[in-house]
Amino acid sequence: MESTTTPSKRTGGRSAAVIHNVRTAVEELVKERGSERVTVPMIAERAGVNPTSIYRRWGDLPTLINDIATYRLEPDRPLPASGTLQGDLTDWAREIVTHYRKPVNAALLRGGAANAGERTSDCLRNRRAEAAMFVQRSDATGITPDDIVDHVVAPIIYRVIFQPWTLDDDTAEHLVARLFA
Repeated sequence: MESTTTPSKRTGGRSAAVIHNVRTAVEELVKERGSERVTVPMIAERAGVNPTSIYRRWGDLPTLINDIATYRLEPDRPLPASGTLQGDLTDWAREIVTHYRKPVNAALLRGGAANAGERTSDCLRNRRAEAAMFVQRSDATGITPDDIVDHVVAPIIYRVIFQPWTLDDDTAEHLVARLFA
């Protein structure tokens, strides 16, 4: 006898475990070897999955690295709400700086940037969307999401990639203050 009900979709399960294992493997391998020395077969072996599972889900190594580099700074997390645009942006920039001062997160960003090519990275897309949310909920005039990306996010990312030693506790406040000067 054939069932007329549609099986319910599993939440989590094997797929969630595979994603978790692959992300963990990528983070560990990048921390150990650097992103330029990580391969899909290495990741698959460490994660305990077949390389075809990785290719089927992510397509290629650059897409996988980009996904891992951006997944830690979760786009659905609550954004700062201090009551002023300058305060919100300062808290937000501090969060980004703190995230990328961790060597593994910086290495993942560098790997994702090196492999981005002509694609817009999820990292940039997510930060631009967050900047737009800050502008929408503020009554400040004259500051656009592009201004925030150009004057706050881009200098942080530049420093992560090329001058990581320049990221310090005052970076976020300094960049946001310059935006408002």
